[in-house]
Amino acid sequence: MKQLRIPAVYMRGGTSKGVFFLKDDLPADPVARETLLLRVIGSPDRYGKQTDGMGGATSSTSKIVILSKSERPDCDVDYLFGQVAIDKPVIDWSGNCGNLSTAVGPFAIEQGLVGAPADGTAVVRIWQANIRKRIISHVPMKDGAVQELGDFALDGVAFPAAEVRLEFLDPADDEGEGGGGAMFPTGHRIDRLDVPGLGAIEATMINAGNPTVFVDAARLGLTGTELQKDINGNPKILALAEAVRSHGAVAMGLVKTAQEATEKRQATPKIAFVARPAGYTASDGKAVTADSIDLLARIFSMGVLHHAMTGTGAVAIAAAAAIPGTVVSRLAPVGADGRVRFGHPSGVLSVGAEAREDAGQWAVKKVMMSRSARRLMEGWVRVPG
Repeated sequence: MKQLRIPAVYMRGGTSKGVFFLKDDLPADPVARETLLLRVIGSPDRYGKQTDGMGGATSSTSKIVILSKSERPDCDVDYLFGQVAIDKPVIDWSGNCGNLSTAVGPFAIEQGLVGAPADGTAVVRIWQANIRKRIISHVPMKDGAVQELGDFALDGVAFPAAEVRLEFLDPADDEGEGGGGAMFPTGHRIDRLDVPGLGAIEATMINAGNPTVFVDAARLGLTGTELQKDINGNPKILALAEAVRSHGAVAMGLVKTAQEATEKRQATPKIAFVARPAGYTASDGKAVTADSIDLLARIFSMGVLHHAMTGTGAVAIAAAAAIPGTVVSRLAPVGADGRVRFGHPSGVLSVGAEAREDAGQWAVKKVMMSRSARRLMEGWVRVPG
């Protein structure tokens, strides 16, 4: 048996890594394509290591991106994201990866999918096919190539790189088909979820970036200053978080049962817990002071606590902070500058939101944040035929 040889680029985007493909280099049949992509990443791996594939055995490093030229007049490229389960033969196509969204523009330029100036800033208009939203990427260019190296520091990434600015347009409107519909699917900014083993718990369930469930940290018995080591070795807390997430998925209309959410829709909705500012030591040993942040926020991804913050989680935080009466905004409403600073396990991130009220209805028009991206390897992946 010979191995297949498929063109691919291994890229970091924000605090995630993934394998990037052009759509035309993959099988057209969805079942054949998914089977191949699982094998590329090395899933399912009963040992949980993805040793025989490109995956890194974490939710942040078990990802697939597929790009093609867009047929939409208002976009340059179509971007499809797959979150690959580690120990199951499942690729969840229900949501976006905000971190890897940062790498889409640079990849599209280098692959010739979109033109760019020799120097300055290239503007890449992205159609996020999973959640049917537009993203505008501002990519720095120098001497005819994407500028990847620079001094922009991102907490959660060890080395600095060039800054890529992202604008998520209308991230919480009612038009997206992949996110579950309305910005607040239940019609309320705060709901009470009845969760077995926990009882009634207040939650904000919002479609912004990805469907996300926000709860107060204290209601889970947490402080909001936790790191991965405090959570991911605690089966009780993980089970509790999944119970809230899965029941939130039912309330949002994304699945019919909580069991279905756990077994078949692991990537979305995300669940995040928030708390008022407090000082803590980040995962790299750096001190984060209470006065440097407006909010504490932690998010779970694929059943475990994320080491930093998902990009779409940051979008959801910005949107929820911009709208009065949510679990997030009652702790930290967006400031006069339209931005909110939150502390996550790896440090601090600032995001901005443009929101407005019209006849009692709030709309989030744009969420802005900066990340970085870099090509780590390019060539071909080998897959058993």
